[in-house]
Amino acid sequence: MTTGEKLSLLRKKKGLTQEELSEILKVSRQSVSRWEMDATFPETDKLIALSKLFGCSIDFLLNDSIQEIRESDSETSITDCYQFIRDCGFFFLATSVDNQPKVRPLGMIYSNGKELLIATDKRKNVYSDLMSNSLLEIATYNLHTRKWIRISGKAEIEESIHIKEEMMNAYPLLKQKYLNESEMYFVIFKILIDNIEIA
Repeated sequence: MTTGEKLSLLRKKKGLTQEELSEILKVSRQSVSRWEMDATFPETDKLIALSKLFGCSIDFLLNDSIQEIRESDSETSITDCYQFIRDCGFFFLATSVDNQPKVRPLGMIYSNGKELLIATDKRKNVYSDLMSNSLLEIATYNLHTRKWIRISGKAEIEESIHIKEEMMNAYPLLKQKYLNESEMYFVIFKILIDNIEIA
């Protein structure tokens, strides 16, 4: 991972825009943009300020290692994960069936800011797979940023009517598909996250 990629990731983890970071460091927004594109390199005093702001070493910013980012992944919020996946437009869900991995593309994911949730149909294999073995992994890749996310954990059925309404509002097609009798087949799983990796 380049210095620019690390700066971009750390800035986003802090919830800062390039404009906001430029104001903190008293540089132009274009300077921040060029740093993140690896077109130019921050001056020494700016590297010191960046390391203090992001809570990492200057050595980490200058070297290719991504160890410090991986160690701090616990700070990656549910909202960050959700936005990353939504920006990609799809994700892959891996389950385990008879001790064999099974991967399929999915698209229905939602977050209320506290939990990451996926929806499926009780008549589909993914439902029976998760009911027999709740371990799962979600992964996707952003073609534009060339970054990927991997989330591992366990699935647990979410029965909240409020969450169901929120998810149906997020995906209007669900309302059309699951009316009346069909609604009994609609199921939401919340993901109990064990690990998040972004690189």
